[in-house]
Amino acid sequence: MTAATKNHSSKKVEIGWCEMVDIPSLGLLQVHAKMDTGAATSSIHATRVKPVIRNGAAYVEFWFRLNAGEKPKRYEAPIIDRRTVRSSNGEKQERYVIAAQFCFGKLCWNGQLTLANRRSMAFPLLIGRRALRRGFLVNSGRRWVLGKPTE
Repeated sequence: MTAATKNHSSKKVEIGWCEMVDIPSLGLLQVHAKMDTGAATSSIHATRVKPVIRNGAAYVEFWFRLNAGEKPKRYEAPIIDRRTVRSSNGEKQERYVIAAQFCFGKLCWNGQLTLANRRSMAFPLLIGRRALRRGFLVNSGRRWVLGKPTE
């Protein structure tokens, strides 16, 4: 049982409307993330999304750039689902879903990420309510509660 799972039944951890999130399963650290209690599923910015077969299993290949000015890097993860998601503009999109481990500081848990082109969004990572209900209380008046981004 992770710390976040234990918090589910006890006191909630207060976080801000934006936080730094690690995704160790993808090797990503300090990703700028927006907390979105209106979105069911978490989502990460992905371009050049393409399904591939590796050793007989279905994977998805995608490109992600952590910071502006950096070159995008290629990532690959097993596909766990494909689902229709209603985007912020109301449009329905078919998206690949991958498993991911998330860490807010020392609190880590396993969850799901949809892959979407978030180019027009301010944050490359959106954390949805399914992840947030694991023991977090979002304070919309605060940001970087768990630590400010490093320059």
